[in-house]
Amino acid sequence: MNEVIPILLLTVCFPLWIVFHYITKWKTSKGLTPEDEKMLGEIWDSTNRMEERIVTLERILDVEAPTWRSRHE
Repeated sequence: MNEVIPILLLTVCFPLWIVFHYITKWKTSKGLTPEDEKMLGEIWDSTNRMEERIVTLERILDVEAPTWRSRHE
């Protein structure tokens, strides 16, 4: 009988406690933090600038070396 309580604690109570603990943590941190939102905004701006640069480079290459696309496709 002395062995039953520790076995029940290890097999039932502790796993349930861990699951409920992490479910609660997950629900409280469901959204993005302000730092995350700022970082995503900066990444978005950076990718837009990069895309504009690539388009500009492609236009320049189209004028300077019109056959560049056929060599790299």
